[in-house]
Amino acid sequence: MTRKFDFLVIGSGIAGISFALKAAKYGKVALLCKTTLIDSNTSYAQGGIASVTYAPDTFEKHISDTLISGDGHCDLSVVEKVVHEAPSQIEELLNWGVAFDKNEKGLFDLHREGGHSEHRILHHKDNTGFEIQESLIRQVKTHPDIEVFEHYFAIEILTQHHCGQIVTHHTPNIECYGAYVLDLNSNNIHTFLAKITLLATGGIGSVYSTTTNPEIATGDGIAMVHRARGAIKDMEFVQFHPTALYHPGERPTFLITEAIRGYGAVLRTQDGKEFMHKYDERGSLAPRDIVARAIDNEMKMRGHDYVYLDVTRMDAKETKKHFPNIYKKCLELGIDITKDYIPVSPTQHYLCGGIVVDKNAKSSINRLYAAGECSCTGLHGANRLASNSLIEAIVYANAAVEDAAKRIDKLSFNDCIPDWNDEGTSLTEEMVLITQSFKEVEQIMSSYVGIVRSNLRLIRALHRLEILYRETENLFDKSVVSNEICELRNVISVAYLIIKQAIARKESRGLHYTVDYPERMKNEVRK
Repeated sequence: MTRKFDFLVIGSGIAGISFALKAAKYGKVALLCKTTLIDSNTSYAQGGIASVTYAPDTFEKHISDTLISGDGHCDLSVVEKVVHEAPSQIEELLNWGVAFDKNEKGLFDLHREGGHSEHRILHHKDNTGFEIQESLIRQVKTHPDIEVFEHYFAIEILTQHHCGQIVTHHTPNIECYGAYVLDLNSNNIHTFLAKITLLATGGIGSVYSTTTNPEIATGDGIAMVHRARGAIKDMEFVQFHPTALYHPGERPTFLITEAIRGYGAVLRTQDGKEFMHKYDERGSLAPRDIVARAIDNEMKMRGHDYVYLDVTRMDAKETKKHFPNIYKKCLELGIDITKDYIPVSPTQHYLCGGIVVDKNAKSSINRLYAAGECSCTGLHGANRLASNSLIEAIVYANAAVEDAAKRIDKLSFNDCIPDWNDEGTSLTEEMVLITQSFKEVEQIMSSYVGIVRSNLRLIRALHRLEILYRETENLFDKSVVSNEICELRNVISVAYLIIKQAIARKESRGLHYTVDYPERMKNEVRK
């Protein structure tokens, strides 16, 4: 079956839905959800969304904090764009019904997080992402020009390759015409043709054995663009959140928001000693890469699996008010955070690299845009500043709409795309290997491509991954398509990109730390 829409949006987090709501002014929109509308990385974002709101905060301070956190690898013009446009996009969220917390004076109750010099984090309790997601869903469900497809999984983006043309990295003007999409409700594969396609497919957490991301975070958009010969960069900069709740076996790992350290919590070793000032004068409020490496080092030196986060010195009533979900979650495990220390350890959380886009969110493939975590804008550099991701997503979704609106009437559908061909495929017994292969990828990445790296570990990881790649591609070629085999292909592609780009970086910078090149090279801030 072939479906035609002016805009095809793949992904239903803040980037995808906000784009859909704005793009619907200019044409019909298809919004694809891999599972359901509520199941996205946005929903799991606890801390909040960063924007300059009140004095003494200024744009200059937010820009400076972002550049410092990015460790000399940010694009300055992009940082300025996002910071300056943030307040207007916050207004959009307010208009869509997002209820950020306010104080008794009726002003926004701003949090401060690691790496921020001022209180600038707008939030809704400790489940800001969920509040934003629900507000956007209410808007999209009633919109007459947006059709939502839940349990629809994009397999490949469509390019000239599918019309019989050979496409390589050197092919000029590669174009995107939509996507092949697997309807998980019926197991049929549909052809979605579109004049404009936006990828908003989120993160890559399933590449690692422990992550704060939902299970659907398998790097689908990045992998599809890589196979289509699009530009991908900065994949080596994988952010490990310093303070995920240590509760072995739980997936996704429950996040203990950065805001709790901004509120006053401090990190301690298992014998109760503070340690962060040994590593950075900002202590527990240092940027995430520094805190994660410090915790990792303390655990390795002591042979421990976790450290503690201590918020017991703060007012118990205020703690419960500001962090009700963390309080409830920990209490279910027998931990009263107003009296007891919280066991935490670093866990994969965010990817700073991804699909290369310009300031209009355009990828290297014509008619294809990307926004949110799957994209690489240049904002985060080598290490994302806390709570900059949600604002980046909506700023770039807005940029994509504004650019696409100028082009949409000049574009047409490409009707040369054939239906998906699954001739000669079958349900083979080897399909049971998919689960095992997933675990192998997670083990390879967690063991060899974690917080601290080395050439030996990276090369070992690459060799082991190459075996899985060959096995999986052979299985894909002869098997009936399923979301499981497609997700496995995607996590292998993402893992490969992380490893290859980590090997290529001959320095330690931000989230990429290697014992072979412990020093940072010259500053790379781009004008």
